[in-house]
Amino acid sequence: MCISAIRNNNSIPKILEWSDLSTNDVGSEYIIMEHARGIQLHQVWPAMSLKQQVACTGAIVRNIKQIAAIDFHTYGSLYFDNVKVDSAMKQPFKPGYVIGPHCGTTFWDCEVREPRYYSSAPPNRGPWSDLAPYCNALIDAGISRIPPLNDAMNAKTSYYGVVAEHNRLLKFSRDVASKLVEDSRVQKAATPILLHQDLHKRNIYVSDEDPTIITDLIDWQSSSINPAFMHVNEVPDFAARDSTPDDGVLSKSSPSGDNARLCNQAFVAGVRLLVPKLCASWELDADIVRFFEYCHRTYRDGAAIIRQVLIDLANRWEQLALADPCPYPSPNSEELFAHNEEYKALENAQELKQFVTSRLNIASDGWVPADAWKETIEDHKRLYEQFLEGMSEEELKEIWPFDKPSDVEV
Repeated sequence: MCISAIRNNNSIPKILEWSDLSTNDVGSEYIIMEHARGIQLHQVWPAMSLKQQVACTGAIVRNIKQIAAIDFHTYGSLYFDNVKVDSAMKQPFKPGYVIGPHCGTTFWDCEVREPRYYSSAPPNRGPWSDLAPYCNALIDAGISRIPPLNDAMNAKTSYYGVVAEHNRLLKFSRDVASKLVEDSRVQKAATPILLHQDLHKRNIYVSDEDPTIITDLIDWQSSSINPAFMHVNEVPDFAARDSTPDDGVLSKSSPSGDNARLCNQAFVAGVRLLVPKLCASWELDADIVRFFEYCHRTYRDGAAIIRQVLIDLANRWEQLALADPCPYPSPNSEELFAHNEEYKALENAQELKQFVTSRLNIASDGWVPADAWKETIEDHKRLYEQFLEGMSEEELKEIWPFDKPSDVEV
């Protein structure tokens, strides 16, 4: 259990009882923890002064420092040493604990409306003692998202690409990854590091009396040990450069203007000073980071994104002084024209999603606070109807980022 292993951090609620067996009296796996102390940061952030926001950002970075300072030699997740998994899937860590299979959602069939198909790529969840097998597992995870040809999802829009194209791009991605992991700069940025996977204001609790004091951090269930470069683009919403971060709740409590800029600067400065493992990964070229970020998400995000990432890498391969020729062949003029059309359509869809999430004050994955559910559903319906005035419903359904409002239960 990750939380138990790092419990010396006082901002983590204590586990009172747990079970990983569905055959228990409850009939399901469960974790019972202490009640989180204080109040959620997103509730008080708007009323905090800039000085308080910057101080709170510093306190959060100090919490990150405590956890990131733990040294690991293997990628995966923390378990008690008596966990019931094959001994070959356990690596010793410290007395009472082992590193076992990665528990992050990337490697598991647990996402809503995102089934896995393991006939072409069996589950590959580690643990991995080296970077190469970890990156190989990322590609396997990407392949497992692709349905068989006779079971392809009709709901996917045209710019997502056909199944054969996803398989082709992932084949090249595996070849590219095998070259990148040999580079010393990539290896330097790949230090195994444990970080909270969703460190946003809704998962941070602060003192009722002083919002600069962190009382608890919750939602640790997917926290795992990854190469540091996998966290380069994970900027918490309280430290986002603008008011529309890619993750987390987009609400009135998101920083904006000068406050956002200063909180971001405080976060970056704090990490550079206190979290050297993560800071070192920031030196890795952005195109290489983007490759590892998207190589396992082709069927989630669309073929056009990973194709663009591969094109960018191929164009800069020699400039980046990477060894051997780039395994990905640059597209010809006709292929590039078709790609640019698809990529533009996908960019438009992403811009629409950003607009909708911002207008509805929801997370990019559609998460809505329980107390705002009914109001958000009504706002969603009105916004959808406004867009219907300019296009047919068939056209809108193809690009709308969420379920049709009439299909959502109130």
